[in-house]
This record gives sequence, structure tokens and C-alpha cells, in this order.
Amino acid sequence: MGRAFVYVILGGGVAAGYAALEFARRGVAHGELCIISEETVAPYERPALSKGYLLPEAPARLPSFHTCVGANDERLTPKWYKEHGIELVLGTRVKSADVRRKTLITATGETISYEILIIATGARALKLEEFGVRGSDAENVCYLRNLADANRLVAVMQTCTGGNAVVIGGGYIGMECAAALATNRIKVTMIFPEAHCMARLFTPKIAEFYENYYKSKGVKFIKGNVLTSFENDSEGKVKAVILKDGTRLLADMVVVGIGIRPNTGLFEGQLHLEKGGIKVNGRMQTSNTSVYAVGDVAAFPVRLFGNEIRRLEHVDSARKTARHAVAAIMAPKTTGDLDYLPFFYSRVFTLSWQFYGDNVGSVIHFGDFNSGRFGAYWTNKGVIVGAFLEGGSREDYEALAKAVRFKAAVKDTHELESAGLEFALRASQQAAPDGGLLVERLSYTRYATAGVAVALSIAAFAYWYGRRRRVW
Repeated sequence: MGRAFVYVILGGGVAAGYAALEFARRGVAHGELCIISEETVAPYERPALSKGYLLPEAPARLPSFHTCVGANDERLTPKWYKEHGIELVLGTRVKSADVRRKTLITATGETISYEILIIATGARALKLEEFGVRGSDAENVCYLRNLADANRLVAVMQTCTGGNAVVIGGGYIGMECAAALATNRIKVTMIFPEAHCMARLFTPKIAEFYENYYKSKGVKFIKGNVLTSFENDSEGKVKAVILKDGTRLLADMVVVGIGIRPNTGLFEGQLHLEKGGIKVNGRMQTSNTSVYAVGDVAAFPVRLFGNEIRRLEHVDSARKTARHAVAAIMAPKTTGDLDYLPFFYSRVFTLSWQFYGDNVGSVIHFGDFNSGRFGAYWTNKGVIVGAFLEGGSREDYEALAKAVRFKAAVKDTHELESAGLEFALRASQQAAPDGGLLVERLSYTRYATAGVAVALSIAAFAYWYGRRRRVW
């Protein structure tokens, strides 16, 4: 017994929703496309789970944040999929895949065949057990990766007002969950092995600002340390955590955010893997020409970095790789390689930052860290390769995106530090003949630089997303 489709999207996260919308707009026929997801709901904007979903007042709830509202686009409810003839196969786990035979076998034994497969399986949260720590299955130990995790976290938070929460990990999930916990009037202690928070992206100086802000909200930090074990009460709940140096912390709840691992298992030995994900070309096509991969699971060439293969764990990458894969499938003659500008953002408390490019080379900080309006440039071989800004306007973020995309040339790092944001504002308007950017003196004339539509759309969306729909 089985079903057959022309196109199958395996995975029901953010990428699946954006791919479905692109398919619909490119004229996919009714009955040709299905989405297979282990979750029981239609694709939704996953960033909402660590932001608006955890708010104590007027929290975000479905159907308000189904894809693709995160990009100020259509909201794809189950009704939308039905109207467009797209089949949602929800609550379904695929236990095996055969890319040669073009078949997927579900946990119930059903065979689903395809002509073209898009792998959008995303990633799973790393568990403490993988690092030798037992007990994370206790009911007051929470992870956050999907809607079920978020519901569990909310339920535990509601029993802990005024209590103690320990957050394991100082990355995206740790920082955003710590902010949510503090907003819910829970006392928070963050623990991570690095010297400062967000160590993969932040410089020590940038991290210091955010750590101090968190401290002003009552959050405590224990850095350079790791969890080694739990103490449990008679009901099996965690009542304390024990650290490597012997420190014992009382805990009414624990939130774990120690990274993710791409879900590649079904395709190991069948497709080429790299950087922990499934390797694809600039059209998101894998080593099997009938199979594409998008989102967290895809390792793709980034033109800005000389086509170096990268796997980018962020919602913006999921959205854009999904759309590009569908374009390559439906219009192969007119779709070239993806030219992606790496982009990351976060919002915690009243703070909001954005980052573009790569954080390699020399770093130059600028702005006023005391007022909370500051940033940084990363330079390598005399050009801007990365830029960070806290508290910017839409115009500011657009300028940063352009300066990074066009690799604005830096003649004098002292001038760069002194000019600060103004460097990006003027650099974004001066295209050099060879396609790069060269900035020598201040210029206040504003005009659009040709060929930066992608950078502009990224910055415009992020500004809207952070400022206008704060509930998400």
C-alpha cells in the first residue's frame, strides 16, 4: 500500500512552509506535492517558540504564526494547503529512505514515492546524555526545538514563578530562554563552558554589554563551567544541579540549549555529506540529481566566501534556501546559483541586534556601548566581511547589508572606527567600477545601489520582524 507524488518535502519546519508557498506560486498542480512531518501541525515560524510563545502576557499561539508570516507574506493554514491541493502528511515518521528507488517508508509501513525530493529535516536538539549527563528526561528539564517542547516549557514555567531556573548553554536558545524566564519572574542562572555568551559570534566586548544587561534583569552567569549531574527529589524531579567544580545550585527547573545536530541519518551512505550536513550545489541539489536539501540540514556554497561550503543554522537561511530549491526545480533554465548573504538576528528584552557576513579577520568596534547603540566590523584582506549592529534603524541595517555584500574597501582602520555606522551608510552608496565598494570621504547623497535587492529585503524583513511584530 502506498502513495505517489511528483514532489515530496520531507520535514515540516520553516523551510517546508516557504517551499510550499514557492511551489504554489510557480503553478504546482493539485495532488502533485505533499509534505511529510513528524509534527502534528502545519509548518510554523520556529523563532516564535523562543520569543512570543514564552511571554507571560498575550503570548503568541497558532494559527497566528504559521509560515510565511515571518517574511510578511501569506499565512499558510491547513485550509490554505487544502485549497492548493497540497497534502499534509502530519504526525508521520519516516523510518527509511531509498534515493535510488525514490521511495520513503513510514513508521507504519506505508511507501511514499516521489520524482523529486526536498530534504527539509532540520536538526534535533543535542541531549545532555550525549555528554555523559543522565537525567534530562525529568519532567522539569526542558529543551526547545518544536511546538511540543515549547508547550512543555510553558507548563513548567507556570509552576515556577519566583523559583529558580538553571539554563545550560550560552548560545541562541540559552540567551533567548533566559530572557523569557526572567520576564516570567523566575530567577535565572546561566551556565556555559565558554569565556562569554554567544561565543561563536560575539566578541568579548559585545558579550560584556549583553551580560551586563542580563545582570540588570537579575540573571546570573557562571562561565567556564559545565554541568556534571543532577540531584533529584523523591518524585524524580530535579532539585539541584552539580557543576564540574562542585558548585551546587538549587533548581526548580532546567532549560538545556547546548546546540543541535542535523537530521541526516536517513541519507547517510546514500548522499554526500559535509560540515555535518547534506552537501548541495548552488541550486540546493545533492549528489543525487532527484534530491535537494534545504535549511539547517543543507551544507551549501556561499558565494560571498569564495563558494566555501557552509551549513548555516538560522531561519533566514531556511527560508531562502527553500525558495531557491523550488525555483531550481520548477524553472531550471532561469535559476542560477544561490547568492546568499549570511544573516543572523536576535531580540531579547528591549534589545535587538543583526549581523551580516562572517566574523573572521580583525574586528573594529564602534559606537556607544553605554547607550546601547553600538556595532562592529570584521575586516579581512582590506575589505569588510562582517558587520554587527545593536539598536539600529531600517536604514542602518540596509547599509550594513550592502557594505558586507559588496565588500566595502577599508583604507584606514582608525577612520573606520571613528566613522562607525556612517562608514556603512556612505559605503552602501558608492559602487566601485569592479563591483566592489571604495570609500574615501564622507558623502551624504542617498541613492540605491544596483544589485542589492537581496540585501535590502533581508534587512527590511528583519527590521519589520523585530520592531513591528514584537510578539513573535
